[in-house]
Amino acid sequence: MVSLKHVLVCACLTLACCVTGWAGENWPNYRGPSEQGLTDAENLPLTWGEDKNITWQTPIEGKAWSTPVIWGDQIWMTSAPLEGNRLRAICVDKNTGKIVHDKMLYAVAGPQYCHPFNSYASPSPVIEEGRVYVSFGSPYNACLDTKTGEVIWERDDFVCNHFRGPGSSPFLYKNLLILHFDGSDRQYVVALDKQTGDTVWETERTVDFDDIVEKTGKPIRDGDFRKAFSTPMIADVDGRPMLISLGSKALYAYDPETGEELWRLNAPGVHSGSCRPALGHGLVYMPMGSGGKLWAVNPNGSGELSQDHIAWEYKQVVPRRASPLLVDDLLFVVDDGGIAACIDAKTGEGIWRKRLGGNFSASPIYADGKVYFFDEDGKATVIEAAREFRQLAVNKLGDGFMASPAVSGDSLYLRSRSQLYRIDAE
Repeated sequence: MVSLKHVLVCACLTLACCVTGWAGENWPNYRGPSEQGLTDAENLPLTWGEDKNITWQTPIEGKAWSTPVIWGDQIWMTSAPLEGNRLRAICVDKNTGKIVHDKMLYAVAGPQYCHPFNSYASPSPVIEEGRVYVSFGSPYNACLDTKTGEVIWERDDFVCNHFRGPGSSPFLYKNLLILHFDGSDRQYVVALDKQTGDTVWETERTVDFDDIVEKTGKPIRDGDFRKAFSTPMIADVDGRPMLISLGSKALYAYDPETGEELWRLNAPGVHSGSCRPALGHGLVYMPMGSGGKLWAVNPNGSGELSQDHIAWEYKQVVPRRASPLLVDDLLFVVDDGGIAACIDAKTGEGIWRKRLGGNFSASPIYADGKVYFFDEDGKATVIEAAREFRQLAVNKLGDGFMASPAVSGDSLYLRSRSQLYRIDAE
């Protein structure tokens, strides 16, 4: 089996996400402390079920796909009713499953349209000591005190028609909270002072969407192809931090301190990307969205990058929702329709493909030589993180996973459509 130490050395060799640790009790965002779904937990449960290895389960009201985040003994998540008119933040005690805070944050007078597949509370919170930051897209963003649940600051003035509902999660970098608004009407990235909520910088997307209908002067399908839902990452490229950000029809890099666009790689015909990139081996691994392409991009450059910056392209199994998982020199993916694949991260060569069954929105995680996949029917498939496909366990629980899993210590925290579970080994 691959050791996490080996994984981290390879992943951080020339291109690294900026994190302070990989382990412990905290899971600060939907991809964990590594921001790539990696954990060094050695005793996560391998098997579980409705009557096996459930330490507790807590009903969570509403329709919401946001991943729970964990700090200390607290688990935070967002929620909203089907109608999207009442936005809430919920805190659960990690040890007991008891609801500590159930905070009504904001009443939306006229919610935007949200596709039935999505939810009004799909963006996952991000948490740090004493503060949790929640986003519901353009209608409402806020910072809460984790002890009292009270709002420290809030913003309800952002303009963006998400068209089919929000998806991009807030992102912390130093003193900044970074938000993405890639809607049908406007497409931009904004950084807020995390202490006050004041805008520090705002940068418009620059790609030419090339979608204006000459007869009407309006974009095709009212701008439907201008949307994106991805959450960014910070890459350290030769000592320079870059905010790697997927929009519609382009992948961007920004200076996270100023918002200056450093480069843009055009991707005509690609839109609605929801995955978060993986970083390693000097490359950015990015499923580009609806176009069915996974690119390995060399991030060294400036201005409008040429296609020569694409080290390799893979088209066989390309997710649109579940983020890729980089383990050593292996890239694991699962597409929306339940086909998993292992790709050589250095060459782009497909190593194996296997149908897991089901449909997938939740992103996989890695722990102790294993990859965990969670589908929309509640099935969890655990495989060995290896060049040969070896299934270790298949578990069934709850009414389906849209949210990605969280890890704290040696426990799994799983949010189904209606419940929050803590799962422990026997």
